[in-house]
This record gives sequence, structure tokens and C-alpha cells, in this order.
Amino acid sequence: MNLNFRPVPFDHLEHAIHIEQQGFPPDEAATLDAFQLRQRQAAELFLGAYQDAGTGSDEHLVGYICSTLSPDPTLTHHSMATHVPGSSSVCIHSVCVSPACRRQGIALQLLREYIVRLETAHREKSAPYERVLLITHSNLRQLYEKAGFQWVGPSAVVHGSEPWFEMRIILGSVAQRMPQGVLEALQRPSRNPVPQLFSSFPGGVTEVSSAESAGILVNKYDLLCPRTDCGSVILKSGVAKLTEAPSVQMEPADHPLNTLLPALPAPPSAAQWWLVAPSAMEFENIGFSRAVDLLGDKMKLLVCAECELGPLGWCKDGGTEFWLACSRVGYRVA
Repeated sequence: MNLNFRPVPFDHLEHAIHIEQQGFPPDEAATLDAFQLRQRQAAELFLGAYQDAGTGSDEHLVGYICSTLSPDPTLTHHSMATHVPGSSSVCIHSVCVSPACRRQGIALQLLREYIVRLETAHREKSAPYERVLLITHSNLRQLYEKAGFQWVGPSAVVHGSEPWFEMRIILGSVAQRMPQGVLEALQRPSRNPVPQLFSSFPGGVTEVSSAESAGILVNKYDLLCPRTDCGSVILKSGVAKLTEAPSVQMEPADHPLNTLLPALPAPPSAAQWWLVAPSAMEFENIGFSRAVDLLGDKMKLLVCAECELGPLGWCKDGGTEFWLACSRVGYRVA
């Protein structure tokens, strides 16, 4: 998707609040009044991602970031509720992408664009920005770390039913330690390996597995995100155990599947899985959804942490076993 980034005008706020309400539970979503206030107070910090359909008139908003300013070095209820012009802390309120456009890497592109703009303003001293602050749930930690944020820890802010954690970027701290051009290079998408899809192996799992001691079959190749323009390494070879277990309906029955994610057999038929244990630290790169009701229990769906493609698999909320569908990951053959 070709994207253009520019400030969200006042007359696009109703579209933005619609995205907000689809992206956050009711006890966390902002109101249209709050959006209008933020846009009036800090329009330059309300950045939108617009889909380029080839003609300027056909562009439409697919995601946004909105912030206000505070003199406080950390996020509190007061700093999140009060905009103080000319302050040094950029307090991010929302990072949200339209549900129809998720798992395409838009959130990461939007965050990187936002940080580049703030870094530029900091470097050129055209604005007083010194740091960028946000609070998030733990399942989005990897996304924000990829954008350059550092983990601070539990936040004192209480909003909704789930706990929040603070993350931050100190503007200029990275650029000052690096030669010119290195920061820009790091912010560009990395050149990842090209994945070979599971459907290209005539022998199925027999071609992508190898035997360890005691006859246990493990993944013969590195497991990758199946999207060719991503190819992020999810798991190194030899880490996951090949397992046949009941299939899982990970998407709603009427949910259109990405062509890179083949349908699994209808439960309770058997499916082939890569079983990863005993912790998520075994992964090179993995993302998690919010907890959802699945199999009569609270589960999290596994997605590519780089581009958010998924679901690639699932795990129990707080569990120690992680299940990747063999057919939904790519393989690093060369």
C-alpha cells in the first residue's frame, strides 16, 4: 500500500474517531470531543496515514497518531489530560490503524515517520521537543521497540480494565551517537530473506522437518513471515517440534483470509503445527494479539511482529506452549 503522511484536518476527525472506536474497547476509546480538542490544540502532532489510490481526491485516512504536549518527564493523568504549549514532552494518546488495513506494517511506518519528524524538529530546534512518551499494553511492546521506544515499566495511569506500561524515546540520544545517515538507514525496512511458501513443497512437512534424537522432528529451516516484502525471521531452525494436533478456527467464519494464510482444516480435524516451548523467548520475532475467547479459554493469536501479518498461530494467555501453523509460515531454504 502506498501511503502519504500529513496532518489530519478538522473535517477528517469523524473518520479518525471511527477508526479509534474500532481499534480500542469502549472503556479506552477517546471521544470526538477529545479528538477535536487535541486537533485544535496541537494540529501539528495529529498525523494521518492516507492511502494513495493514484489520484489525490481518492485518498482516504487509514491510520493516525495524535499527541499533546506536557512539561512533565513522565506520563500521568494530569499530563495526559492537559496540553501545555511549548513543552518538551510529546505525549502520544493514540496510534491506530483501520481494521481493514491492519497487518500490513502501517502502524510501524506511521510511527517511524512520526519519530523522524520529531527528531528533525529537535535537531533543527524548530520545536522544543525533547522526548516522546506513550503508554501501551504489554502485547504491543515489540511494535514500539521496533520504532525506537525504550521500555520504562508499569504506568501509574489507570484507563480501562488492562494495565498500562510506559515507553519513551529521548530525542537526539540515538542520533548523537551515530554517524550521519546511520539513523535514517536503521529506520528503513531491513532486507530480510525471501520466504518459500509451504505450498511449494510437494512433500509437505517431510521436506521442511528433520529428525533429532529419539525420532523427534523439528523445523529444518528458519521459519519466516510468509510475506515476500517482509520475510522477518520468526524462529531459528531446530527450535520447534513438529506436532499433529486438532485444528483451530483462528478467524471468524466470515473473515476474508489473506492469500498468504491458507485455511486450516475445520476443527476438530487434525492440523500440522510447529510447537514452540517453554517460553516466547525462543522466538526471534513474534507479536501477540489481545486475549480473545478461543477453544473455551483465553487465547492470544500470533502474528509477525514486523508487519503484523496473521494469525500465524496461537497460545493460551499466560501459557508456555506456542503453536504455529506449518502452512502459515515461510521457510528459509537458501
